[in-house]
Amino acid sequence: MTAAAPRPDSEPDGPAAPHQRSEYVTLSRPSGRRETPNRIEVIGRRRAGVDDLYHQLLTASWPRFLSLSALTYLAINGVFALLFWLDRSGVAGGALKSPAGLGDHLGALADAFFFSVQTFGTIGYGGMAPADLYTNLLVTVESFVGLGAVAVLTGIIFARVSRPTARVMFSQFATLSPFDGQPTLIFRCANERANQILDAEVTVSLARQVVTQEGMRVRRLLDLKVVRSRSPLFALSWMILHVVDETSPLFGATPESLAEDKVEILVIVAGVDETFAQRIHARHAYRPEDIVWNRQLADILTVGADGHRVIDYTRFHSLEPEIDNKSTLDG
Repeated sequence: MTAAAPRPDSEPDGPAAPHQRSEYVTLSRPSGRRETPNRIEVIGRRRAGVDDLYHQLLTASWPRFLSLSALTYLAINGVFALLFWLDRSGVAGGALKSPAGLGDHLGALADAFFFSVQTFGTIGYGGMAPADLYTNLLVTVESFVGLGAVAVLTGIIFARVSRPTARVMFSQFATLSPFDGQPTLIFRCANERANQILDAEVTVSLARQVVTQEGMRVRRLLDLKVVRSRSPLFALSWMILHVVDETSPLFGATPESLAEDKVEILVIVAGVDETFAQRIHARHAYRPEDIVWNRQLADILTVGADGHRVIDYTRFHSLEPEIDNKSTLDG
């Protein structure tokens, strides 16, 4: 069966082929491969401190953020509980029902902690109350600290929840194969949300390791020009093509040369999310083992029997059978 060439259309608004079953195959990565190829181990960089605390709180995972918030809350109340506990007659009432204050054993410290919690949260159930000037001053300070802490925590949670993010899916593999008579790097992406990304643009770069004339190994970034770098409306799928001609950094490349140069193809898709009305972005990287030669991405756009368009995302990562035995990109 002759493999149908993938179309560079970003949306299914062009002519589609009649609905038919086509032969395709699905490749998978080695089972032992990590799914975080962009992880970099850095040695000797200054660790972020309190001066960058806001960024750390925004980028921390939710379990870590909530755990840190709970520990901070308990620590603040613990400090004030000790201060309240120092003045045994400063808090009237409590679980011990002692008119003299919190008492002289561990229950007193527990009462001091819960009195601090009530003060911090401006709850005030009425069972315990400050009884002297020292305790009233502590209540004043803790109330101020509590108001500030609640305001900061609310702001950070709102910033984390409201931060716009993109849900863009990239094809598992990129292909290097003839397209329209020219060797072409092809991959595709799709918007996983049921909305549109306005004024979307894609940037494709090639990172490779080179040796300078002085023998120094450096990492260089080279731009890969794509056939169409902008899409006014990115709602479903977008086929991205880079023609490998004499001006392309991939001209003359082979699978062995890509692996030897430790090549990475870096992709950034950005645009304005119509729901958030804010700019979002997504990034992806293709390494030499992610690039399949002389294959084509399976067509996901067809026309059903009743004439309606069909997008089959189950074939999004699938490849058509091999088209020839060409192994270099020499035009």
